[in-house]
Amino acid sequence: MALISSKCGKDDPKGEYVYEYPRPAMTADNVIFGFGGNKLQILLVERGIEPFKGSWALPGGFLRMSETIEECARRELREETNVHDVYLEQFHVFSDPRRDPRGRVVTVAFIALVRPSDHAVIGGDDASNAMWFDVDMLPPLAFDHLQIIDKARVYLKEMLRIKPLAFNLLDRVFSVDELRNVYEVITGNTYDRRNFYRKLMQSNLLKDVDEDSMVASESHCSMSMHSDANNADVLSSKEHLISSCSKSDLISLSLKNEDAPKKSKRKLRFFRFNEDRDLNNDSDEDASIKDLFSF
Repeated sequence: MALISSKCGKDDPKGEYVYEYPRPAMTADNVIFGFGGNKLQILLVERGIEPFKGSWALPGGFLRMSETIEECARRELREETNVHDVYLEQFHVFSDPRRDPRGRVVTVAFIALVRPSDHAVIGGDDASNAMWFDVDMLPPLAFDHLQIIDKARVYLKEMLRIKPLAFNLLDRVFSVDELRNVYEVITGNTYDRRNFYRKLMQSNLLKDVDEDSMVASESHCSMSMHSDANNADVLSSKEHLISSCSKSDLISLSLKNEDAPKKSKRKLRFFRFNEDRDLNNDSDEDASIKDLFSF
């Protein structure tokens, strides 16, 4: 039985509920996934203090007495990377007594999926640097953070089967092939293109972007498209048009070359996520996507 302490806290002036037993510290660590090109990426920070000074680690830190663990996770992510306003989901607790050389430290791990282009990553607080790494080309990591990342990848793979989380990694306007590529990279599986497309159409997850009505609200977008009208290769490139215009101005864009022969014209279909659906909805109403990509 624990002994009553002679030390009294402000919430317990008589010391009736203060016991003398070791109190472990608690931290929050964030596994932030992004997608660049054909690679799944993860956001890491370079530690500016000991232990593991100069090593790379997950953004995170110690829980303050006045905050919840969720508030701690958001605060540390903002302070160390400048990433904020993202949905963080708790996925595991790591409590190996030997995981931290500073003492008995239990960490609560959170996961998030973001578009790297939406965030200006800057190292701050006790992180001397912050940058994205390919998940398969990670540097040596501090603490047990490699174990945390491995666990997060397994968790992400399982969650993709029951939640449409992959849309968080894509541009707001995308093709089915781009979405399929995300799923194949994360899961390690190969999906039949037609079957993948059919399941998506049945899920009501996507809204078709009508190319015939694709317009840019800023005049510089249309001017850029007109100046390249004689280059079919350039006009067929979604990346070129997006780079020529502000993302906020691009509800949709016309990708057809007016001067190209009719036989070479091919309607390209692009989609956006159906915003009427909640990305983090766990209700039975979202049952249509359960095991959507479990082949």
